[in-house]
Amino acid sequence: MEKKSIETYDEAVEYLLNIPKFSKKNTLADTGVFLQCLGNPEKGRNIIHVAGTNGKGSACTYMDAVLTGMGHRVCRFISPHLVDIRERFLIEGKMVEKEEFLRAFLKVYEKLPGDMYAEAGYHPSFFEYLFFMAMVLFARTDCDYWILETGLGGRLDATNAVTKKSLTVITHMGLDHTEYLGDTIEKIAGEKAGIFKKDVPAVCWETSPSVRKVLTKCAENVQNPAFFVSKCDYEFLKKDNKSIDFSFHSLYYNSVRLCVHTEAAYQMENVTLALRALEVLLGKELTPEAMQKGVAKAVWEGRMEEVLPGIFADGAHNPDGIRAFLESVAGDGAVQRYLFFGVVKDKDYTEMVKELTESRLFTEISVVQIQSGRALSAQSIAETFRTYTERNIGEYHSVEKALEAAKKLTGEHTRVYFAGSLYLVGEIKALL
Repeated sequence: MEKKSIETYDEAVEYLLNIPKFSKKNTLADTGVFLQCLGNPEKGRNIIHVAGTNGKGSACTYMDAVLTGMGHRVCRFISPHLVDIRERFLIEGKMVEKEEFLRAFLKVYEKLPGDMYAEAGYHPSFFEYLFFMAMVLFARTDCDYWILETGLGGRLDATNAVTKKSLTVITHMGLDHTEYLGDTIEKIAGEKAGIFKKDVPAVCWETSPSVRKVLTKCAENVQNPAFFVSKCDYEFLKKDNKSIDFSFHSLYYNSVRLCVHTEAAYQMENVTLALRALEVLLGKELTPEAMQKGVAKAVWEGRMEEVLPGIFADGAHNPDGIRAFLESVAGDGAVQRYLFFGVVKDKDYTEMVKELTESRLFTEISVVQIQSGRALSAQSIAETFRTYTERNIGEYHSVEKALEAAKKLTGEHTRVYFAGSLYLVGEIKALL
């Protein structure tokens, strides 16, 4: 089958969304060869490469905000998007324009073989294609730093085709995508550590002693310095219903008092990791004032976000994420709480449901059908809940109906939460 002519933004997006129907995962060598075809646009750039199970997007956001506040220009490649596919390409904090998106798409498209579906032909996967577009888009700027978030794992991820980096970062580790990355947290850590490169510093969240041991060994194997960050590197000070004050234990300035504008307690961890990473990269150039300014201005949607008055959406989508979500919920001061939960079928939803029911934090629990081919049906989610509780479980077969029901539950001393999937958050935001 020969390539068809693509001339508009909408045609380009449609093409990308249909890639999973015919594309297979390629090797990292394939990705590297295609980057060469594009002229290696990543060469000579200051690249910060971020992997991990939870907190990647948040850590990237905080690093971006702090660097921007210092006067640096930053490009950021992230995933997934919530509403608009262009959210994945952020240049100086803004989505690319549709015209820029189309030009980058066509730059990649013209390098594809004429007979794309031949047995020996090469075609990038959905994520690989977006990664190539990011490289093309970012190369057209004079940004000082490129922040790249892995899609899945690290060692074999398309973003790891970038061989020259300034810094690597590993966020909190947990069990997710076990069918691809391994069935233990130690195996997963080994895959994430695949982004390490010789003489490139790595800054890692210390999820557990066993994870630290794996990451340390991987760092030694490639002769790169590794720095570890833990809960000992920050101290909670106070919280209100809009923000959290805490102190960051800097390498150079003792304790730096920070205010993060979110109710998500887990963001203290992500801010701490982001700041330590930048300290390792920049040294004393990163001042307390720069930390405070950047952290205060950072905004990351879909993480304990108040999407409507009294209604919060959180993208927690694995057991560790749910535990972090529940920690924040427990400190919200509400008298009544209502949960709407939706999830995709390839996640460990059974463990997530167990955590939610055993928390006993919610007055009522309802399940929501996400409109995605990967979604678990509302009926299946409800049946899973009923194995852990005898309480009535509400069922909504569309996010729109669930959101309408949620609006009727809001009131003084009441909180409504949506959680379980970033796809769920995206559908909510598309309705607002």
